[in-house]
Amino acid sequence: MFLQIKEVTKRFEDQQEGSFEVFSGVDLKIEKNQFVSILGPSGCGKSTLLSMVAGLESITEGTIFLGDEKVTQPDTDRGMVFQQPALFPWLSVTDNVIFPLKGKLAKDERKKVAAKHLKMVHLTRFKDSYPHELSGGMQQRVAIARALAMDPKVLLMDEPFGALDEQTRHILHDELMKIFEETKKTILFVTHSIQEAIKLSDRVIVMGTRPGRIIADFSVDIERPRQRDDLRVIEMEKEIMSLLKVEINKVLKEELDHEAKHTY
Repeated sequence: MFLQIKEVTKRFEDQQEGSFEVFSGVDLKIEKNQFVSILGPSGCGKSTLLSMVAGLESITEGTIFLGDEKVTQPDTDRGMVFQQPALFPWLSVTDNVIFPLKGKLAKDERKKVAAKHLKMVHLTRFKDSYPHELSGGMQQRVAIARALAMDPKVLLMDEPFGALDEQTRHILHDELMKIFEETKKTILFVTHSIQEAIKLSDRVIVMGTRPGRIIADFSVDIERPRQRDDLRVIEMEKEIMSLLKVEINKVLKEELDHEAKHTY
């Protein structure tokens, strides 16, 4: 198995409420070259789980393996793309892509790698531009190029298109699919959008909340490119939505109960 999340639990300590369990005993196995999306209501721990795979968040219990290696800290074998591009405003597009390669490759080689990946995301003519000169979608493409430039085994994407308008999102969906087909990278993708997950993924993992856990694992056996009006897409969307409605209503009820209890 390429990526294994084995019996992973995450707890946070809260000064007012004590120990808070985000999720418990999560098991997930991902094959090499798979595109896997994680869906779930707010608070189910999907972004926290992704950060644990990245090595950015500690594991309370359990183990995460990438190949034979245990994940204990960030490393270049995992590239991370966040919802916000997190580019350095004082660096050019090329220098932003080069930044994580410093100390790993010679200067000329770094420039070649940056040029290759900027071409992949169709930003070659903006290589000397600065982030403030780019649109939000273009900035996110720079962030994707930067993550890919490290040649990671796994590309981790935390709602990377969530802040973009619908038209730009659809354009970047197509770009990401081309990159996925070209690079054969394993991708673990967190999203709130059922349509986005079905459109892009080989598998859709659905997480529940209170406590956070995996409640379903859908295999998306629909040829690409996928169309929203495809009956198979529509049926899968309905099935996933019916699962999520239960979890979302559970969250709303708990929030209302908490507000009622603390209203004087």
